[in-house]
Amino acid sequence: MSEVVEKSLVLDSKQINQKITRIAFEIYENNFKEKTLVFAGIDGQGYNLAQLLAQEVEQISEIKTAVVKVILDKQSTQLGDVSIDISEKELKKKVIILVDDVLNTGRTLAYGLKPFLQLEIKKLEVAVLVNRSHSLFPVLPTYTGYDLATTLTDHVQVTLGKKASVYLL
Repeated sequence: MSEVVEKSLVLDSKQINQKITRIAFEIYENNFKEKTLVFAGIDGQGYNLAQLLAQEVEQISEIKTAVVKVILDKQSTQLGDVSIDISEKELKKKVIILVDDVLNTGRTLAYGLKPFLQLEIKKLEVAVLVNRSHSLFPVLPTYTGYDLATTLTDHVQVTLGKKASVYLL
C-alpha cells in the first residue's frame, strides 16, 4: 500500500508570475546602468527560472540578457564538478545573477558559485523563487520571490511552465 503525500499549494501560476515580475523589476532597479546581465541558472528549475527572469528583464528594460546553465550534482555537490555552458571570457566584467528555484540550506548555491569565483566579474547576486531560510552555508539571496517557514523535513516542489506551481510536501 503506497503512502499518500499531503500537498499544500503555496503559490499558483498567477502568483509565481507576479513574483517573477517583481524580482525582474528589483533586478532592473539595482542594475539599470548595465548593458547586459547574465542569468546563471542552476540546472533544472533554477535554469527555467533564470530564463523567465531574463525574458521579463528584457520586456521591462533596454538591458540585454544572457542565460547560462550551471551544471552540478545536487546530491553530491562537494564531489562533483561544477560547470557552465558558456566560455568564461563572455562573463568578464559582467553582472552575474545566480538563480535557483528554492534556497534551503544554501549548499547548492554555494557550490553553484564556484565557476564564477575565479573570474573577473563586476558583481554577483543571487535570486531565488522560494527562500526556506535554513542557512547552513553563508548564502543569502539578493532577490527573493517568497519567504516560506518550513521544517527541515518538509519538501518544496516547484514546477515552472504553463501549469506553474509551488507545493509544500
